[in-house]
Amino acid sequence: MPAKKAAKKKTGAPRKSAMYAKHNQGKPPDDNLKRIDLQKNIEDSAGEFLTTNQGLRISDNQNSLKAGSRGPTLMEDFIFREKITHFDHERIPERVVHARGSAAHGFFQVYEPMTELTRADFLQDPGVQTPVFVRFSTVAGSRGSTDLARDVRGFAVKFYTREGNYDLVGNNIPVFFIQDAMKFPDLVHAVKPEPHNEIPQAASAHDTFWDFISLMPESMHMIMWVMSDRAIPRSFRMMEGFGVHTFRFVNEQGKARFVKFHWKPLLGVHSVLWDEAQKISGKDPDFHRRDLWEAIESGDFPEWELGIQIVEERDEFKFEFDLLDPTKIIPEELVPVQRIGKLTLNRNPENFFAETEQVAFHTANIVPGIDFTNDPLLQGRLFSYLDTQLIRLGGPNFHEIPINRPIAPLHNNQRDGYMRQTINRGQAAHEPNNTRGGCPFQAGMDMSGFTSFAEKIDARKIRERSASFMDHFSQATMFFNSQTDTEKIHIIRALRFELGKVETPPIRERMLGLLAHIDKGLAESVAQGLGLAVPRTLEQPLNMSIPEDTDPKKVQPKKLIDSVEYSSALRQIDNPNFPADSIKTRKIAVLLADGFDDQSVEDFNQALLTAGAVPKTVAPRLGVVTGANGRQLKVDFSFLTGASVLFDAVFVADGAASSEALSAEPDALEFVQEAFKHLKTIGAGGAGVEFLRTALAEKMSDGDKGLITGDGKIAESFIAAVALHRHWEREQVTYPI
Repeated sequence: MPAKKAAKKKTGAPRKSAMYAKHNQGKPPDDNLKRIDLQKNIEDSAGEFLTTNQGLRISDNQNSLKAGSRGPTLMEDFIFREKITHFDHERIPERVVHARGSAAHGFFQVYEPMTELTRADFLQDPGVQTPVFVRFSTVAGSRGSTDLARDVRGFAVKFYTREGNYDLVGNNIPVFFIQDAMKFPDLVHAVKPEPHNEIPQAASAHDTFWDFISLMPESMHMIMWVMSDRAIPRSFRMMEGFGVHTFRFVNEQGKARFVKFHWKPLLGVHSVLWDEAQKISGKDPDFHRRDLWEAIESGDFPEWELGIQIVEERDEFKFEFDLLDPTKIIPEELVPVQRIGKLTLNRNPENFFAETEQVAFHTANIVPGIDFTNDPLLQGRLFSYLDTQLIRLGGPNFHEIPINRPIAPLHNNQRDGYMRQTINRGQAAHEPNNTRGGCPFQAGMDMSGFTSFAEKIDARKIRERSASFMDHFSQATMFFNSQTDTEKIHIIRALRFELGKVETPPIRERMLGLLAHIDKGLAESVAQGLGLAVPRTLEQPLNMSIPEDTDPKKVQPKKLIDSVEYSSALRQIDNPNFPADSIKTRKIAVLLADGFDDQSVEDFNQALLTAGAVPKTVAPRLGVVTGANGRQLKVDFSFLTGASVLFDAVFVADGAASSEALSAEPDALEFVQEAFKHLKTIGAGGAGVEFLRTALAEKMSDGDKGLITGDGKIAESFIAAVALHRHWEREQVTYPI
């Protein structure tokens, strides 16, 4: 007998008289009475079949219904629509995912007309600035969570074009965990706080997430990215963005090509260390939000270049991976990224709720010249985003909220509904009509009327994933191979941390088995940190995302031939796309106290400002500090309000009295010690060197390129060292693996 039926038979629902009798016996009444009352609402799925909300048993909860295994998802898929609709409406009114976000206004300009590739109007004229609103976000946490969670970041761009709104709704990681949107509710349920105790917040280091991942090897490529430094960016301004899916460009002649979108930050790609991320979460959980806001307010406008990878339609099956598979990238070695324009963010919102919270992105918001592919994750998003906005923003008129309103004219026969702002004139709200002279008219292609790309589809209705999606490890291996040794160690430590938080041993063991498919050394290093051994035999089948009536052998991972085993574009350190030659907008802590050397501090700060950096004074107390020659400086942070994790580098000012005062401050000593631990550039001039010797003692080394000291002018050497971002060679001493 199924457990649920047995439980009902055993407990039943007691009569009220019996409940009150129990109350009168003086036993703890409220708990027991309420517990009994709640029993009738408790559902336990143990031993039961999976069903829809109508009680229909489901045979395939792994794949959406498609027109052929590589075809589009069908509207008649009532199982997928019920599942994703319920998911979209689960949390009211907060966003289910991407709840924690920050946004800014700006503009986009294309470098050259893209006429040959697309007829999209905003990609034609280099003289046109298209307004944009860009929202960055974390995925797993709620609104009050930290910016520094190990997580994917949303990177959503709304272009207010002359042809209507175009939304490029992407992430800072170019692939995703799953291949079919049918699994999206499962993924998010797994990564969110566990449902029985709502723990942990904004973290994937728990059993349910890794249980899901360990059964879904299609996630392994994404796992490599999320366990890398990409998941803990230094700032929104220093991370890449990706459209994730393969889309289509369609030109004026109707010729289509596949396209992948990239955002390349002009400040380069940088991250914090994991230890640093955890400390920033306590010191300033708004770290990324504050950074974006302050940079724009100070005129340091963040910039990204829009890159595209173009694949001709005839080359759709040229690669060993499937272009429709969202767990795969197109390596830049196979198809170079062509940079076609620049995005600039130059204005903060006036009101956080009215703009950042109410902005409604949707993957289906496209313009003529851009079209979809049959990527099954994208197909599900095309349904889900509209459905989500309906509940989150309260009805069908959310497009009238100012931040969502297009700058292009809007005319149609939709009427009424909650919060309707438009007062529509006239007798007719139907088309065709004579009562309004046929208005509003349909627009032909020559009048910017949208026409879907006429893709040929001749297939069976089927719940199935194409066999071309079944290579789950090749690109995960490519990503790991492409990292520097330093970055590989970071991935190993991240996995040790995450799996170390998992309490169920079989989950850890399954994960070690999957990691061994990526790289045996990786699996063994992670296992060592967990006090385990990599299993010699793995639990089979490896992929547990199996429809009920499918032969498990047909959906197991297949290793294909790698045409690219190593891509320098995938690492952050020494990435050829982002030369380390600038310290623009880097935040430098200048430690000082009364008695600092006036002239040297002034000269040093000026050198930093000239290089585009942002020097901030940090002293034992707030207010002002007075130099040896009477110069007074405003203090930006005390050692209580400004920790080293909030800065990119540290400089200790010259001045005997200042150095002596700092040496007496335990927080000042810890400030420098922590910056050293986090591999940052540390500089000191004159008497400031004595303070450094006190703080770092035997750690001071002539061979450390991140320690810049001297009696003369050292600004140039200091700036060159900061441009390197971190001094990784020091990590071998401070973080031996």
